[in-house]
Amino acid sequence: MARKEFKASSREEAIERLLRSYKVYYNIIQDEDRPEELVARCEFFEHSEKYVLSQKAELWSSDGEEFLYIINIPHLTLQEFEKWRDFVREDGMGRLNVKSGHMYSFITPVFVCDSCDPDALKALKKCRIYKSFHFSLHGWMDYHAAVVEVKTGKISSNGSGHTTAKVLKSVLYG
Repeated sequence: MARKEFKASSREEAIERLLRSYKVYYNIIQDEDRPEELVARCEFFEHSEKYVLSQKAELWSSDGEEFLYIINIPHLTLQEFEKWRDFVREDGMGRLNVKSGHMYSFITPVFVCDSCDPDALKALKKCRIYKSFHFSLHGWMDYHAAVVEVKTGKISSNGSGHTTAKVLKSVLYG
């Protein structure tokens, strides 16, 4: 079976394809006061509930949310990765709405770069950030991270970000 070809020839084209794809499911926010490298923050919210006869007789409800950050960097170094990892984590944690019924939150930076240092890729793959709230009674937060190297077409992720990498592959190779 032939390997599919990477459909983006530049970072801007890859970002455009991602934003077009994410627009269907996410609220895309492009603030004026954002850092230059931060192209957009994409927000997804989900609410599920089950009730009997009337909405007042609720059996259960759950809320899920995801904050995905698209970051445009020509060359990703270890220092840049660490800087953005911390920025995205802090910003995402500030946006979480943790309360009774909260099930999960994902905070996801997607780095779109031309090239990437091996140290940065190694740090990405070792990146494990997880937090449970009230012993998971109020859900948890998981940090997914992915890097798209446009020149090689390579997509890498941390352990939690495998589903993010799959989506990126389907958008950029599909």
